[in-house]
Amino acid sequence: MAKTRSELREKCMIILYQWDLFKKNNKTNIDDLIKDNLDIENDFVKDIVYGVVTYQDKLDEIANKYMKDWSIDRIDRTGASILRMGIFELLYTDTPEIVVINEAVELAKKYSDDNVRKIINAVLDKVSKE
Repeated sequence: MAKTRSELREKCMIILYQWDLFKKNNKTNIDDLIKDNLDIENDFVKDIVYGVVTYQDKLDEIANKYMKDWSIDRIDRTGASILRMGIFELLYTDTPEIVVINEAVELAKKYSDDNVRKIINAVLDKVSKE
């Protein structure tokens, strides 16, 4: 059965979280992580994951610009993955802004604490208005 975009975004977040954990140790590559987490080929997941990995420095710079007294490396890895995905989708896809923000906040409610959820919501709101 086909997965919803919400379910695919959750897969993206899991892959990016794992990438963040393993990339420093060179224990895996992004293609293996995608393959391990998906039972089918999916261009949406690949576009988001490869995009976030490719533009991570720029996404982090944008996130840090809008965080007051915080930086992306201070929030949990899950929250950072969600925030990077959201910024990437806002900047590089045609997904409606309200959808991107809502999806990111829903993922944050499920996987991060309330403070991180608020940071994600605030940063994405500011990026969408830029």
